[in-house]
Amino acid sequence: MAGEMSFTRVLIANRGEIARRIQRGCRKLGLESVAVFSEADRDAPFVAEADHAVCIGGAAPSDSYLNVEAILEAARATGAGAVHPGYGFLSENAGFAAAVEAAGLVFIGPEPDAIARMGSKIEAKAAAEAAGVPVLPGYRGEDQSDARLLQEAEALGTPFLVKASAGGGGRGMRLVSDLGDAPEAIASARAEAQSAFGDPAVFLERYAPRARHVEVQVLGDTHGTVLHLGDRDCSLQRNHQKLIEEAPAADLPEAVRDRMRAAAVRLALAIGYRSAGTVEYLYDPGRGEYYFLEMNTRLQVEHPVTEAITGIDLVEWQLRIARGEPLTLAQSDVKFDGHAIEIRIAAENPAENFRPETGEISLWAPPAGVRLDTGVEAGSVVSHHYDSMIAKLIVHAPDRAGAIRQAVVAMDAFAVGGVGLNLAYQRALLTHPDFEAFRHHTSGLPEMFPGGWTEPSADPRDMAFAAMALHLRLVPAGASPWESLGSWRLTAPARQSGAAFYWDTTKDEPIRMNGSGSGLTAIQPDGQTITVESAALTGCRLSGRIDGVPFSRIAYVVRAPSHWRVHLQTPAGMTATDLRTLEDQHLQRATGGSGVADLLSAPMPGAVAEVRVALGDRVKAGDTLVVLEAMKLLQSLPAPVAGVVTEIYCAPGDTVAGHAPLIKLDPEENT
Repeated sequence: MAGEMSFTRVLIANRGEIARRIQRGCRKLGLESVAVFSEADRDAPFVAEADHAVCIGGAAPSDSYLNVEAILEAARATGAGAVHPGYGFLSENAGFAAAVEAAGLVFIGPEPDAIARMGSKIEAKAAAEAAGVPVLPGYRGEDQSDARLLQEAEALGTPFLVKASAGGGGRGMRLVSDLGDAPEAIASARAEAQSAFGDPAVFLERYAPRARHVEVQVLGDTHGTVLHLGDRDCSLQRNHQKLIEEAPAADLPEAVRDRMRAAAVRLALAIGYRSAGTVEYLYDPGRGEYYFLEMNTRLQVEHPVTEAITGIDLVEWQLRIARGEPLTLAQSDVKFDGHAIEIRIAAENPAENFRPETGEISLWAPPAGVRLDTGVEAGSVVSHHYDSMIAKLIVHAPDRAGAIRQAVVAMDAFAVGGVGLNLAYQRALLTHPDFEAFRHHTSGLPEMFPGGWTEPSADPRDMAFAAMALHLRLVPAGASPWESLGSWRLTAPARQSGAAFYWDTTKDEPIRMNGSGSGLTAIQPDGQTITVESAALTGCRLSGRIDGVPFSRIAYVVRAPSHWRVHLQTPAGMTATDLRTLEDQHLQRATGGSGVADLLSAPMPGAVAEVRVALGDRVKAGDTLVVLEAMKLLQSLPAPVAGVVTEIYCAPGDTVAGHAPLIKLDPEENT
């Protein structure tokens, strides 16, 4: 692309929060936006907020967001002059970038050749070496035979990584600590790389334990200028996917920081890079050395922290560069102010190996005063078809400690209902001593939570406050029994007027409420009492006085199908407590849980990736029977009991609903 390019309408080939972020950038420059969407996203906010919107196919990404021809047809139909790929999906697909340009449209990103070179990790490392950027020892040769790979593995020594040449996100990556495991690791990495990226090529690379993930943001125009916009640390990761990012990278020697930044610019210049891009490194604090990891030829998920400390709008500059405008900044003009942290908010359960969560968001109450990039709102449906990340919380403060405090305060005020999120886990990471002292690293989560992480439960005092909030919702402060007769009938047993009972759904004994708003007493099952004077629930705030001392907590009371849920701000963060009234107790029918012991059911909607058993197979409890793919993650589903497989209700490639039966077993005691 050379010279000035003119366009007034931009098609955004993506969805969710990044689509909305790009829309904001377009509005800033007076450009119209075109949203393309799948059937599953028809009612999503990014569709409603676009100037133009086109449905391009079904829910599956292959039918919509990966459908190149459908995207180009939408651009032609709406008169779009440019295409922004966002991140993920087709953002680093050189063929897509070339197809956009071949269609006479402007691709808002780098040249297709640069995408292709950096998309192959083998070629990318060769380019880095040529530009004088340090790389980890390993084998990146064209000979992909088993014999050659095993020979190189033996020469490299353990530990080492087998990594897919194409793709990212931890797919096609295996850690080998014992040479005897190398053949299986190579075979499985190849298979996953072929399935995920259509390219089975792998390479070997020395594993750097306790390394940190540090990256440098670059920005290049079409006139030969490349700048760096500082660095970020993204070392807190699960399954090789980032959780928390911060800028600048903390506890980094300035000499190393300067070399990293200079090396990133050198590499970008060497490949003629344009637009926003990121050079990623592994940093070994013990050795004080860094190694090139890869270059992401797109806008990064974590770009907001760089925007926060530089004041530079990366999306705006992507659009300006795509129009052929030169950078109006010199490197000396780039200033860094304070510290920024981004928390990725995902619909997943960290206590169950980050199992994806799906469903409709019944409550969406984000904190005020901080940046929140999100693709959802109350009423949005979180589908199993796409990535589990639904929002990003970004804070900016004068220093790192202040940014951590600000992030914790914001997370403590964030209430979400209907879908489980990772907020409590992220809070635990932010407040962990290892994070504060820079002891964390890319594989350090097991060290931070040696026994696994368990979501904190509400303590008795918090339970009492939750019951108070519900009581005040059902029986407003100051109301007489005659003014709120229906509520009293729902909550109070016969012959006990003036008292109301609420059951924690996990316990048999209720919490009893006595009194009114002027003096409301919660009596716990163990007899402990808490009395609140002038108790009131005003909007979403529970307030009152305890022993004359005022208190106030955020509290949202929402109705679930069979109970009430109270989202309460506590010293340990925002918690959700499920409570039943007397009526709920009467109406509650015993269901026996989600299924019988001898039936394996899908814990969530998803696609069946593997069925590892056949009829008549004898299995042990815990053996993997089915592998389910949901939200880009593979979930191994274990046998609930030992026994013999008697029925198989699914096959690879099937799409199954949550709680759908998959495998029927005849328990061992019956065989």
